[in-house]
Amino acid sequence: MARKNLLAGLSETETDDQVSSTSTAAYPIRGASKSMIRSVNELAKQADAYLEGEHVVELDPNVIDGSFVSDRMGDDKEQYQELLEAIRERGQDTPILVRPHPGIDGRYMIVFGHRRVRVAGELGRKVRAVVKEIDDKTHVIAQGQENSARANLSFIEKAMFAKRLEDLGYDRDVISSALASNAAAVSKMVSVVTRIPASVIGKIGSAASVGRERWVELSLLVGKKSDMVTEIQSEPEFGELESNERFERLLAALNAKGKPVRKASVKPEAQSWAPEDKSVSVSVKKAGRAVTIAVKETDGGRFGTWISDNLGDLYEAFRKSERTATGD
Repeated sequence: MARKNLLAGLSETETDDQVSSTSTAAYPIRGASKSMIRSVNELAKQADAYLEGEHVVELDPNVIDGSFVSDRMGDDKEQYQELLEAIRERGQDTPILVRPHPGIDGRYMIVFGHRRVRVAGELGRKVRAVVKEIDDKTHVIAQGQENSARANLSFIEKAMFAKRLEDLGYDRDVISSALASNAAAVSKMVSVVTRIPASVIGKIGSAASVGRERWVELSLLVGKKSDMVTEIQSEPEFGELESNERFERLLAALNAKGKPVRKASVKPEAQSWAPEDKSVSVSVKKAGRAVTIAVKETDGGRFGTWISDNLGDLYEAFRKSERTATGD
């Protein structure tokens, strides 16, 4: 049975600072510095609370619009394809959260679940959704909590989201609650994206492996060497690099202290293997001493699990083959 008031305990009634006159829900956590969420698991539970016990409906993706504030810098193509294949095979496990569109009758606005809406559209299916009357403030916090818990947003994606919320007039308590971060962390996020032009960040991308301190380091260099930044990002090789590599390329060049800028190194090509029936594909990438093996296609998941379960035997076979090769 659906709860009569899902946001009871999560939200409080708005007063004079109400953002939207179409809803009475307020932002879920007041005094973020006193009630800061301490773990991703707790954050996930908080996001789940928006869906728990609510009636799920099926909506046409064509009547659903995106959130009024974005939090992603493009999509990871591999992750998106995996999501599409999973929904194609098993259906949509978790509903999205939408609200009636605040400005257009008969339409809805996504709070979270943008990729699931896109997948449903590509597959020609309805999307399973919970529809809730919430205001803008509750919207941005629910969106931030869901994506911080599940979307593996990079530091710079979170920082851009924080800056967008600040530009929309939200205070640091709201932003802190949305990102499960304290005021000092949010301040550092905003300072980074204030120092680095949005165009520069856009050309670097989400840089999923790059953390806060290295972005801070880059932000302190960019303003002093803007001409060099433009020159590096204009190189044909720069656009061919992966996002993390683009960050590394730019930071290394700005740290060179007047030394000639070295051209980007050529990425080693990945080796690949697949059986004749193409039921599984394996790609192997080498980077220094590290080797990354990716297993995909229909049997990819089960084959990957089998490899994981038999690592001991595989390693012994490897050692035995080496001993045979060397005559030991």
